[in-house]
Amino acid sequence: MNLKIAIAEDNSFLAKAIIEKLAFFNNFNFKFKGANGAELIGKLEANHNIDVILMDIQMPEMDGVTATELIKNKYPHIKIIMLTVFDDDENIFNAIKAGANGYLLKEIDAENLHKCILEVVNGGAPMTPSIALKTLNLLRNPTNIEKKKNIKELKLTNREIDILEHLSKGLNYNKIAKNLIISPSTVRKHIENIYKKLQVHNKVEAITKAKKHKLI
Repeated sequence: MNLKIAIAEDNSFLAKAIIEKLAFFNNFNFKFKGANGAELIGKLEANHNIDVILMDIQMPEMDGVTATELIKNKYPHIKIIMLTVFDDDENIFNAIKAGANGYLLKEIDAENLHKCILEVVNGGAPMTPSIALKTLNLLRNPTNIEKKKNIKELKLTNREIDILEHLSKGLNYNKIAKNLIISPSTVRKHIENIYKKLQVHNKVEAITKAKKHKLI
């Protein structure tokens, strides 16, 4: 069985290392590489006769999770293994939701990579042990990922935090604008963004929530 393999990896040094690992095995045929998800999809349009894609997650222009979802919709026959340095919960969760067939860390040696590629082609779902453990924990506590997402969304810019602190001192828009040397309409725009990010409807709610999450 001669397997045709493509890679999505923006780091040329890491891509070269993966290609060298594949070269140890004569049943693997490395076809092409994309420096990001979009480039890989462009190459797949010219040749989608591929068995397995080794997909990085964090890439410019188009990340691996987005690319996985698009490729799986268009070419469901292609198996996709996420090959990444990141093993945080959200990446695992999103990659699995996007349709990834396996999830490995880049430090994997050639022998294990070979074994995992054969496993995925035979209908398996290879995972680095630490990732498998995290995946089990995610299934046991699916609310954890939602909590993390909500906390992530509460990130405010330095300017927004400045404005919130002024609001908490009871200052009006004009006074805040004067102190920060910006226009009142800019203050209003920032406050709209703060309300949206914090999912609140008024000043009191915004200040209460910001204090609760230690933003101010």
